[in-house]
Amino acid sequence: MQIRTCLITLCISTLAACAVDHQDSSQTAATTPPTEENKTHQQQSVQQHGTDGTSTPSNVIIDRTGLIDGKRESEYVANLNTPAISTNSINDMPVTVSELRQPVMKHHLLQAGRMKYRHDTDSIRYAYEPLYRENYQLPEGQRVWRVTDNPVSTFSIDVDTGAYSNMRRWLNQGQFPPEDAVRVEEFINYFNYDYAYPENRQTPFQVSTEIAPTPWNTNTRLLRIGIQGYSVPKQQLPASNLVFLVDVSGSMNSADKLPLLQQALTMLTAQLDARDCISIVVYAGASGVALPPTRGDRKHEIIAALQQLRAGGSTNGAAGIRLAYQLAQQNFIPNGVNRVILATDGDFNVGMASTEELIDLIQRKREAGIALTTLGFGSGNYNDHLLEQLADAGNGNHAYIDRLSEAKKVLAEELSSTLLTIAKDVKIQIEFNPERVSEYRLIGYENRMLNEEDFANDKVDAGEIGAGHRVTALYEISLTGSDGQRLPTRRYQANRGSRTDLGEQQSSELAHLRIRYKLPQGSDSRLIEIPLFDNGSREPGSENIEFAAAVAAFGQKLRGGKYLGSFSFSDIEQLAQRSKGKDLHGYRSEFIQLVSLAATLNQIDNLAQQTRLND
Repeated sequence: MQIRTCLITLCISTLAACAVDHQDSSQTAATTPPTEENKTHQQQSVQQHGTDGTSTPSNVIIDRTGLIDGKRESEYVANLNTPAISTNSINDMPVTVSELRQPVMKHHLLQAGRMKYRHDTDSIRYAYEPLYRENYQLPEGQRVWRVTDNPVSTFSIDVDTGAYSNMRRWLNQGQFPPEDAVRVEEFINYFNYDYAYPENRQTPFQVSTEIAPTPWNTNTRLLRIGIQGYSVPKQQLPASNLVFLVDVSGSMNSADKLPLLQQALTMLTAQLDARDCISIVVYAGASGVALPPTRGDRKHEIIAALQQLRAGGSTNGAAGIRLAYQLAQQNFIPNGVNRVILATDGDFNVGMASTEELIDLIQRKREAGIALTTLGFGSGNYNDHLLEQLADAGNGNHAYIDRLSEAKKVLAEELSSTLLTIAKDVKIQIEFNPERVSEYRLIGYENRMLNEEDFANDKVDAGEIGAGHRVTALYEISLTGSDGQRLPTRRYQANRGSRTDLGEQQSSELAHLRIRYKLPQGSDSRLIEIPLFDNGSREPGSENIEFAAAVAAFGQKLRGGKYLGSFSFSDIEQLAQRSKGKDLHGYRSEFIQLVSLAATLNQIDNLAQQTRLND
């Protein structure tokens, strides 16, 4: 018996030794020689997306033994309800992206926050090299136009504000936003201005204009066009049929996504009453109804349904949108608010074959009286371009929710503006008088430009205005004969434009403003025409135009500041300080802090660049 016991013990010892030798040889074959760099990065933080769109949190350390935060990988993945990383069946060790030789997208911050991307096949992507998959449109910047060549400028209004709150998120993370994430008009329209309200609701908005010296160029003038929609108190809003379309895919599994989304929609729920109808549709790998149509005063049921949502699975957004519109159509309220509110990071990766198909569906439902609002959340894979496109197609607006106070602004303070449309297909056209204006450029609205012939074509879609919304557009203009021209003088007289015989009043006009719009249920547009005159004053303008100019300068600065000359972050901050005016909710004070933060980041970037040059 003792001999048998000894033999068994000897066999176990031999097998254990062989296993250790096999593991050592496997690790030696899988890794490079232990250089100092390898030792430094022997542990690495990996953010890798699985097949269901989820990611391992960026603060989780995955070491070469297959342990995650002290747990075996299988235990950690079970807690996430989804496979975060794939495993090697031979030695049960994690297979990283680099080991599979997949290209890794790196980004490097350059001066003033510009980002440059490149594919790399380096063996390791370290924790400070995040996987960047955010998607933005990069429209061509506005150019300077010669009035004799192009006297007419036409564009659609825009009431979206998502670009501003997204910029705030980037700066608060210690980085400049990518240039294509900056839409200057959304920066300007984030703020309230002291515009006059319309006297009655026969005309849904009041138009105001102002001309003042340009803060960054003493030789040019700023022309401000302001539109203020009539206000509707929350208590007077019509009954609302709202469908919350909530993304619960694995990519929403982070604190700044689904948990924040739940808080935001809970805040909206608190504003509703018994006249309203609420439904909740969720989508991940498949879509489903999380809450059937429920009266707005049954808040405990709505909030309980929201709080039960959990993230996991891939993102079949198209199926969710179809189901949400189906519910909205079934519970349609005539003469009420019928709207789908899509809350997501925009990371659609399963479902309809193309964005065009999604947009076509949304446009058809728009014609049936159901609008679409998009609320963006999160970072890393945020699809800003898609969410803006969908909101435009759905006669709605797009906002980015980076924190709970932004949810309060969009879904509580500005609830009437978010839900109730008072005018649609609003287009602005301005014709400059070549006798008075030689050059102009529109600041922002790059992706809202229309052809001149689109202005009178009621088949061409344009932006909407909600109750209480205000819209601001700024032109920088050079007066004829001034020193503000940016374009070179032409050699031949015929190419300079010929003088025209204008009446006395027309010759004194700076420009002629036209605005077209439709009522929410209308199909024929209405026209407003206003002649514009220059009072010749060289004094600074009102707080409205001065603060709008400060915000516009900041947006342009983040896009490279091509036309700002030497106008600095410090100059922008001073301009905003002296024109801050009333600041009920503190948004203007926060803007000034963001400008100061950008100035600090710019100094750090300049010092880092100088250090690299010296090295």
